[in-house]
Amino acid sequence: MTVRLKIGIPRALFSYLYFPFWYTFFSELGLEVIVSSSTSKQSLDFGVKETVNDACLPIKLYHGHVAELKDKADVLFLPRLVNVRGFGKETFCPKFLGLPDMIRNSITGLPEIIDNNIELVHDIFPLDKACHKIARRLGKSGLVVWRAINSGKKSQQVFMKYLAQGILADRVIDIMIEGKTLQLLEEKPPSADISLAVLGYPYLVYDSFINADLFARMQEMGVGLQTVEMVPPQCLKKQGEHMQKNLFWHFSNRTVRATLYYLKEHKIDGIVHVTAFGCGPDAMVNKLMELEAKDFGRTPFMTLSLDEHTGEAGVATRVEAFVDMLRLRKNRGHGDVLPPPEEVGHLGTYQLTSV
Repeated sequence: MTVRLKIGIPRALFSYLYFPFWYTFFSELGLEVIVSSSTSKQSLDFGVKETVNDACLPIKLYHGHVAELKDKADVLFLPRLVNVRGFGKETFCPKFLGLPDMIRNSITGLPEIIDNNIELVHDIFPLDKACHKIARRLGKSGLVVWRAINSGKKSQQVFMKYLAQGILADRVIDIMIEGKTLQLLEEKPPSADISLAVLGYPYLVYDSFINADLFARMQEMGVGLQTVEMVPPQCLKKQGEHMQKNLFWHFSNRTVRATLYYLKEHKIDGIVHVTAFGCGPDAMVNKLMELEAKDFGRTPFMTLSLDEHTGEAGVATRVEAFVDMLRLRKNRGHGDVLPPPEEVGHLGTYQLTSV
């Protein structure tokens, strides 16, 4: 009986956007894919213990997920994300670029790490070539690799349609791990009288543990939710043409462009920016979003800044207060004029921060 090689994929960072491709790719190559559990207090505690003190929350979580996998897998897939579009002018956060090295120097007893660069510019079929390099390291070549790549692309397309429908990334990942067929669901969103754009990096927006189950809380309050991934790709690209200057960071550009799209389309009653405390690129993104929201009809704007000390009660209180303010504003029919501060209690501001 042939023993299949086990490859571990942390359920963190890039997995919230690119997991289906890599999961399908490695499965089609004949490997057993081991995925870390959904984020929990244990994975957070592991990450805080294993990483350097000044690392941001997402990096700490990534370390925690790797720590969970290190004794379960024969090899770990920790790619070095460089760029995925933008002809070399747009890259990922520097901590993404150095992540494999951070992991090696922080966690002991690691198995082999697959840390190939994912650099999808300045080349013809760059993803295909990157996949062939990775496959060769795993002892795979030929038609099986081409089939795995094509299958991965199909899974990724279906996944992006799920996200565009508002189905959470974690749920789709669970469906894949359980071995169920990925087919597009036709789900009706719950009724809502308030529409909010919940924007930010996917590994914060879709991680229900670290954001205190933000989506479920809002839906229980009758809030309709919009995310970056619900914006058609061509619309995101178009909004980039209206920016005075594009940012260096891939996820930052997506977040700002989605902000412009929702503001210009007038589909929302407010914006919630989910960010990680201490994130350098996001400090600029947050300010840009706030200024744009103010310019476009003084759209209410709230920041939820998360770190390992963020409590559920704090997030719940701020979200409830923000939604109550929006309902009061909407019911009064004030258009672009907010109720005076004394009528909304402690909410005499556009920005709320939970730290």
